[in-house]
Amino acid sequence: MSDEHDLSIYSSPGGKFARFIAQRLLMRPYFSSVLHVQLHGKENLKKLKSPFITIANHSSHLDACMVFTYLPWRLSKTLAAGAAADYFFTKWYKKLGTRLFFNSYPVERAKDKRKKGLSGELLEHGIPILIFPEGTRSRTGAMGAFNPGAPALSISRDVPILPIAMVGNYAAMPYGSSRPVPGRPDVHVVFGLPMKASAGEDAEQFAERLRRYIIELHDTTARAYSMPTQADFDRAVALRTAAVPEGELPPY
Repeated sequence: MSDEHDLSIYSSPGGKFARFIAQRLLMRPYFSSVLHVQLHGKENLKKLKSPFITIANHSSHLDACMVFTYLPWRLSKTLAAGAAADYFFTKWYKKLGTRLFFNSYPVERAKDKRKKGLSGELLEHGIPILIFPEGTRSRTGAMGAFNPGAPALSISRDVPILPIAMVGNYAAMPYGSSRPVPGRPDVHVVFGLPMKASAGEDAEQFAERLRRYIIELHDTTARAYSMPTQADFDRAVALRTAAVPEGELPPY
């Protein structure tokens, strides 16, 4: 059995200890020094227990770091994030880094039906997972459509989804940047209420409800701190799209 399929590595005492050092004693002090991070909605986490699925809007390399650094340790100590198998798991040093900081497991980007994904198995073994339902980082700050994969897992494994809104991450470290911009920009991590599908709600309907809720969390916080809302990002994309030839600007 390969270590990718030995699920004990995602919850081993040694792994938890190493991640505590990496996330709490390395990442957190660094991000506290370069960003002004504010947390909202921590009261929504009081009754949440593993396993669960965490989702968030995705516009920056900061997003996963913020989840692992600022989610309470009791919820993040075995949290596992999917990472592209054809990039992060081809070299030992890439694999080691993503495992150390993000408890990462391989995700096949090419849809090969012969290869069974680990997300469902991890949940069945009590290990929470992080999924970005847009599938890729936004190039513009505007939120894309949500893939129904996370809601389908929530429904099939009967586990809740924890929605998180990331506010300010795009401005703090936009697409193409290798580090946060100078000046300790404001970023906000907004924890929503854990959610499950309603009776009769399918994965696509649940995905859209989750997307609307994260937009609400994002925009409520953004307006309170005079930051761009999703409507502002959408308008900027529309203006840029009208100003350049078709096909040159990414869809979001």
